[in-house]
Amino acid sequence: MADVIALDVSMGKSNVAWYRQRTRLKEFVFNHTISGFNQLLLTINSADHPIIYFEATGVYSRSVERLCIDHKLNYCRLNPLEFHLKSENLRRVKTDRQDARKIALTVQDENFRLTVAPSPRFARLHELSRFYNQLNDDWKHRLVQLHIALEQTFPELKQLFKDQASKLALNVIELFPHPDLVKSFSRTKLKNQLIKLTDKNLSNQKGFKYADQLLELAQDSYPAAGQNSVQVDEVRYYCRLLIDLAKQKETVIKQMVETAKKEEVFQYYVSFPGIGPQTAAQLMAELGDITRFDNANQLNAYVGIDIQRYQSGQSGHQDHINKRGNPIARKLLYFAVGNMIRQQHNAPSHIVSYYYRLKQKRPYPKSNKVAMVACMNKTLKCLLSMIKHHTKYRYRYTDSKSLVKS
Repeated sequence: MADVIALDVSMGKSNVAWYRQRTRLKEFVFNHTISGFNQLLLTINSADHPIIYFEATGVYSRSVERLCIDHKLNYCRLNPLEFHLKSENLRRVKTDRQDARKIALTVQDENFRLTVAPSPRFARLHELSRFYNQLNDDWKHRLVQLHIALEQTFPELKQLFKDQASKLALNVIELFPHPDLVKSFSRTKLKNQLIKLTDKNLSNQKGFKYADQLLELAQDSYPAAGQNSVQVDEVRYYCRLLIDLAKQKETVIKQMVETAKKEEVFQYYVSFPGIGPQTAAQLMAELGDITRFDNANQLNAYVGIDIQRYQSGQSGHQDHINKRGNPIARKLLYFAVGNMIRQQHNAPSHIVSYYYRLKQKRPYPKSNKVAMVACMNKTLKCLLSMIKHHTKYRYRYTDSKSLVKS
């Protein structure tokens, strides 16, 4: 039986418990430094076919995982929720030392699958996806701040563009955050300014159109702040931030797609109607190598769309998805199914046919969200089958069924 090296990982250090057949051989604490990891390696090299166990603790456990990958060690990165459910008891004593012992004893009683290190490309895709989502969150936050500041300086500008977050809109808002700045220009000079100073290549016709609208809005505007107010500086500041964030997002998307294209599975993702290059790259980043899943049920649980059911005696709750999985992958799949429905005339899909069957099912038609989740489930099954069988998407529903059975 393999020795167990259990680590309770915290910020900058870890508690270690070395067990052999439920007998504790050694305990110590090491820092996450070169000398500290060398101390851990000495223990690992002294053990008999050791397996390293530790809970995933966000960024704090990354250095431990890197050590395991660099030295080709067998390790298991424990899901905190799964481990908690399997290790909970009536006695609740929590210390770092006790946690390391608890991990060591629990993994000997329960079966935990060893972690398979992702390939460098999938690891890079995952980091790019998380960076993109962080940029997206920053973008949304800054956009709200821009609207708050703009409401005090030139709120009528929101009527000028349907998409107030477009590059053209941000360029115009940065140029003219206050109506008094517009009034100082004639119609022709205003048109020339718009054409000259915006990133978009505006035609003279569009330039005059925006110039006329700007002049009309500026004449009737009565802002809360003056032309030389701090709020005007705020508007310009947030515009510049949003423009820079938009450029950075485009760069990250391009890097994701270029990295994803180097993997064979990319062609299977993009062959699916409703899944474009960007969505395919993001799904690959969040799902990783899905061939590591034995079946579609495991993949559903990873995404968080498996059914949570409660029934006790005569009481019970309505079934719903547990949402314990990857929320980013879940969101991507939801939008992918939405794209399939919107593009059904240009790119037919058996997923869309299934969606409408559920919506028209008698005597109990499914609601939109229930039908969407069912389609997400079917999409995952089809993707898993396609990738495992190295087959691109085929329209006929019977093809996908035969793939799953084979």
